[in-house]
Parts: sequence; C-alpha cells; structure tokens
Amino acid sequence: MTKVLMVCLGNICRSPLAEGLLKTKTFLKDIIVDSAGTGNYHAGSLPDKRSIAIAEKHGLDITDQRARQFLVSDFDEYDIIYAMDNSNYRRVVRMARNDTDRQKVKLILNELFPDEGLDVPDPYVGGDHGFKMVYEMLDEACDIIVDKLTSDD
Repeated sequence: MTKVLMVCLGNICRSPLAEGLLKTKTFLKDIIVDSAGTGNYHAGSLPDKRSIAIAEKHGLDITDQRARQFLVSDFDEYDIIYAMDNSNYRRVVRMARNDTDRQKVKLILNELFPDEGLDVPDPYVGGDHGFKMVYEMLDEACDIIVDKLTSDD
C-alpha cells in the first residue's frame, strides 16, 4: 500500500485536482491519495468552484474533498508528498523532522520535467483558462506517477 499526499497553499485549487486525478487513475490499486494545504485559510471548505468545474468537465467528482492543513504527522502517514510549487515545497521541507521526512517531499512537475524545479501555477487569481492549464499539467504528471507506482504490479 502506497500513500500519496498532494500539497498546495490553500488546498482548494491545485492539490484537490491532483488528488482527484491520481485517485481516478489508481482506482482499484493499493494506492491511497489525499491532499492538504500549507496554509489553513480554507480549512473545511470545498475545492474552488472552478476546480470542481474543470474536474467535472473531465468526468471527475471532487466534491467529497474538504481542505485541510498539512501537519507534521503527515510525514508519518504518507510515503510520497508532492508539492505543487517551490514555495510550498520549501514550507513542507522546513517542517520535516529529519532526512527521512525530507526525502518524501517532491515537486510534482519534476515528474514531467525532471530536475527543472517548475511550479504548477496557482490559478486562484486567474480565470478559467488557468484552471484548464493546471488540470492538463497535473493530468500528465499523474500519468507518470501512476506508471511509477504501478510498474511493480
């Protein structure tokens, strides 16, 4: 059983999309996926309506998700922690208690563009096009993640 956590700032835009995508792609596999935010601004809230809309457009329902804040205990619970951008990557790494914790944290777009350190842009202040672009980036990254996680099956 592999447990994966997707992390962005508020846990209402990027990480809920990444969670929904990876959950759908790993359905019936021994993979558990969740998401969190480094901030607690939206704790308990549904994903952003634009994230819900772009997910629904692609046949995903992410309305069962509720925002929550990343906790130090998440290092114990999850095997891989994907940060959506460098800022949140640094925030999560700063919370790490040791090298084992730090080694779990990865930038999600490094799956698509190894070692380039690219950010998934935060679409929160942008229009619907930003959510479409983020969905497409995360969809491609999650395909690669699925291949890596299931290659031993």
